[in-house]
Amino acid sequence: MPTHALVTGATSQIGRFLLPRLQSACFTVTAVTRQSPPTKKRAGITWQQADLPSYLGNQAQFLFHLAPLPLLPPFLARMAHNSTFTRIIAFSSTSCFTKYKSPDIRERAIAAQLREAESAFSALCQAHNMGWTVLRPTLIYGCGIDKNVSFIARFIRRFGFFPILGRGTGLRQPVHADDLAAACLQACFSPAAVNKAYNLSGGETLTYRDMVEAIFRQLGKKPRIISVPLPVFKMLSRIVTRLPAAMITRMNQDLCFDHAAAYHDFAYSPRGFRDNDMGL
Repeated sequence: MPTHALVTGATSQIGRFLLPRLQSACFTVTAVTRQSPPTKKRAGITWQQADLPSYLGNQAQFLFHLAPLPLLPPFLARMAHNSTFTRIIAFSSTSCFTKYKSPDIRERAIAAQLREAESAFSALCQAHNMGWTVLRPTLIYGCGIDKNVSFIARFIRRFGFFPILGRGTGLRQPVHADDLAAACLQACFSPAAVNKAYNLSGGETLTYRDMVEAIFRQLGKKPRIISVPLPVFKMLSRIVTRLPAAMITRMNQDLCFDHAAAYHDFAYSPRGFRDNDMGL
């Protein structure tokens, strides 16, 4: 059986771990990215630099879509009648739930776009007999380019402390990008995962404060966490650095999701957050 895979968003966090996994599984891979491809090439991987809206595609049986989900339905609609895809794994985000009722209009728009894209994607696949799976990760980390864990690490390196709003009791489940890459292959070859969507959380639930403390320790530093009220926090964010507003307001909110369905259907078993390489 030929195993030719197309990977879109190949230089993303997940892509950095998925490509070697596909290579080890004897896939022939076409990796598509908007950015410049890496100078060091891997055998069995063909790189193409292109924007997905203008990309013409190729004769692959498997599609791993790691680029933003709203780009996928137009691509599939253009490709559908000539597509050779039999199995498509695409990433959405649990943000479609956590940001759906956000006070920030931009976050509500992101959540709405994800929901609409999920619906359009599944409908296109079903209309053209392509097996689909949607994976919705929580807070991704693992190779130093995320906007949460790596942001906290950069702040700590620069200032030697980290401010939190109140007690920072909101629960988090950070998920390593390599565990998501593994989930791609697990779901791809699981009949039980066809035409389903899954929430993929990390293997450990901890408070926001505990997450920050773990990052301090990963950096070899003693935790220095300062709890401040919201008015002081807003002033501090203007003076010191531009702390993301959403990060501030959600520090005491629980953002937890059950991944039991993924464990049941394709043996998804993510690592814990503490005591492992965070890629910082």
